[in-house]
Amino acid sequence: MANTNSDTASSTAPDVAQEVGAIVARARAAQEAISDWDQERVDELVTAVGWAIVRKDHAESLAQLAVDEGGFGTYADKLTKIQRRVNGLLADMRDMKTVGIVEEDPARGLVKIAKPVGVVAALIPTTGPDATPPMKALMALKGRNAIVVAPHPRTRKTSELSVEMMREACAQVGAPEDLIISLTSPSIDKTRELMKQADVIVATGGAAMVHAAYSSGTPAYGVGVGNSVHVIDETADLEDAAAMIVAGKTFDLATSCLADNSLVIADEVYDTLMGRLQASGGYLCNADEKAKLQAAMWPDGGHIPSLNVIAKPATHIASIAGIDVPEDTKFLLVEETGTGHDHPFSGEKLSVVAAVYRYGSNIQEAVDIINAITAYQGLGHTCGIHTSNDAHVDALAFGTRTARVMVNQNLNEGAGSARNGLPFTLSLSCGTWGGNITTENVNARHFLNLTWVSRTIAPKTFTEQELFGAHWDKHGM
Repeated sequence: MANTNSDTASSTAPDVAQEVGAIVARARAAQEAISDWDQERVDELVTAVGWAIVRKDHAESLAQLAVDEGGFGTYADKLTKIQRRVNGLLADMRDMKTVGIVEEDPARGLVKIAKPVGVVAALIPTTGPDATPPMKALMALKGRNAIVVAPHPRTRKTSELSVEMMREACAQVGAPEDLIISLTSPSIDKTRELMKQADVIVATGGAAMVHAAYSSGTPAYGVGVGNSVHVIDETADLEDAAAMIVAGKTFDLATSCLADNSLVIADEVYDTLMGRLQASGGYLCNADEKAKLQAAMWPDGGHIPSLNVIAKPATHIASIAGIDVPEDTKFLLVEETGTGHDHPFSGEKLSVVAAVYRYGSNIQEAVDIINAITAYQGLGHTCGIHTSNDAHVDALAFGTRTARVMVNQNLNEGAGSARNGLPFTLSLSCGTWGGNITTENVNARHFLNLTWVSRTIAPKTFTEQELFGAHWDKHGM
């Protein structure tokens, strides 16, 4: 998930620790007030907070403010994202036990008891100020935790509005409003101090933000850099593949870290699929146009695209680059062969621009391209494939360093979908490949402490012959 921190103001007030400490103390007191709530009461709270976000007038207000304040994406897609993500998360958590005994294993004599982690620090990206705070808050509340939201200064009003809505919902069901608090006048210094004082951090944003979270001394769940790669092999349903690519790439103008950044297409179907993509609003840049587009997207030669192109319409991006495109252009395509810093189109673009690679008949070529792309940016995140060949799915699953392999889906469904079993989230971890502690979609279970009760069972019996017999036979004693 992307975040752009260049416009983040740093507070110089000498009492930052005291100010943040007072906020954390309020959250801690609120958390302690619900620490003995039963599952029914917790679920009533979670339902109220979820409804406060997805009800039509509130969701519309959040979506509109996010566009007006941040200038990223589209109103209609943000509205869809808010309602789809929050409703999906509520459905995921509906039957989830997070209070008291949550698991029993009589055969092993084990009982697991869930307890709160305490105060959660939630770092919010500027590209997701609307849906990200409630998603994190709902996960935290499900485990009887409090949460302090650290908005991005560029889009703080949107995050603050969502917090205000959720606080009112807490009061409606008799819960302390301070279970959900937003940092006032957010800054880098305040966010850093919050990370020090909280009990756990969930950081959605750029690499610098996630690194700061892991360096804070507080346990943290972070996400890796997005840069999803989508393979289309010679057995793919090309109509479905094209539809999924267009939907994934253009939804909310590619604010999602899951949006297709690169397409890797088999030679046999390359021309046909490219034709379908162009017929669906794609514009294929020629060599001169590609050079102009690169200069416009990375004017300083860095690895992060200019704010002028992030989550902006394709026609706007083309205009900046001096490229004449049809008025109905939805996304831009550039053919690419290389990867790395000297080939910036191989990285995360945060825009409706996709790099296109082609490979021969050997799926290992596609795997190698994925690994080369993600080694530059996106290691551990997500790849996908449109195919009718299970062996090709296995090739990606076993051969790439990615946490999610999406099969015949819109890659945005990697954040959870009614069509798959992945947990709904807006925090997609990337394992040690991406500098994270887990490869999972961060969900409510990550906001629980578990006490393991262990009782004696019938002794396990084994002999050295059973353990080492095969080794002795092969190598001797």
